[in-house]
Amino acid sequence: MIRPARPADLDAIAALHTRARATYYQRRAPEEDGAGEAELAGTRQGWSVAVARSAAEGGVLCAERDGELTGVAAFRTAGGETTLTQLHVDPAHWRRGTGAALHAACVEAWRRAGIGRVRLEVYEHNLRAQAFYARQGWHPDPAGAQRSGSHLTLWLSLGSGECDAPTGG
Repeated sequence: MIRPARPADLDAIAALHTRARATYYQRRAPEEDGAGEAELAGTRQGWSVAVARSAAEGGVLCAERDGELTGVAAFRTAGGETTLTQLHVDPAHWRRGTGAALHAACVEAWRRAGIGRVRLEVYEHNLRAQAFYARQGWHPDPAGAQRSGSHLTLWLSLGSGECDAPTGG
């Protein structure tokens, strides 16, 4: 089941986020990154801000199975641009359709809001995520491989099925 996140979900969201990142950043970041109570509290605070946003500013969706949070996705609209900021599936639930269901729910929300194009940044070493996003129809910027530090920028067009790349800037 996919549903909007609630403040009561914050502890479970932060824990899932931490588990997922630890799995896909494995051997790419120091072990202490993302570990510990202070980091978990910071992650929870970040998700708290996202959950509190108005619908016009974005949304957070949770995937739930048998009462357990199995995935979470967040998106934000600011300055006329919508960004998929987070999409995490608990590693214990990988390859069960959770990510695709969360993604489909995001696409539905974007279409209802009249959003025609969405961007995301994906960690360059996370080939699993890149393959997932390619299967969902995301494409690199045709004007060139945009990078933000160690992340690639991808775009999803909700119109004709082809990527509408940004023009300028």
